[in-house]
Amino acid sequence: MNDIKLWEILVPTTRRVKIDGVITEVPNRVRYHRVWDAKVREIAGGLTILKPAKGQWLSATGELFDERMIPVRIACTEEQIMQVIDFTLKHYNQLAVMAYELSERVIIKHGTDS
Repeated sequence: MNDIKLWEILVPTTRRVKIDGVITEVPNRVRYHRVWDAKVREIAGGLTILKPAKGQWLSATGELFDERMIPVRIACTEEQIMQVIDFTLKHYNQLAVMAYELSERVIIKHGTDS
């Protein structure tokens, strides 16, 4: 049985860093995202990066966050998406990361070399 599903995870365009003792949001450069991309390819074998979208969410303390997010689709197992979520939390120093299942059935068919 194929346990690969299609997932989408929202990747932040900024990350939290401490500057002079104050936590600040700084933009992620493309090379910083490429490290994340490489790790996801290592875990799941591939990813599809969509155009950024504006997101808003409330933290557990009720603080409103208004930020741009990059939707990324990944065909993988639930165990693999959990690894991606854990890496995303750490890599971008996030308070929360959201991922959700888009499809419970994925078909990947490889063609022959021509």
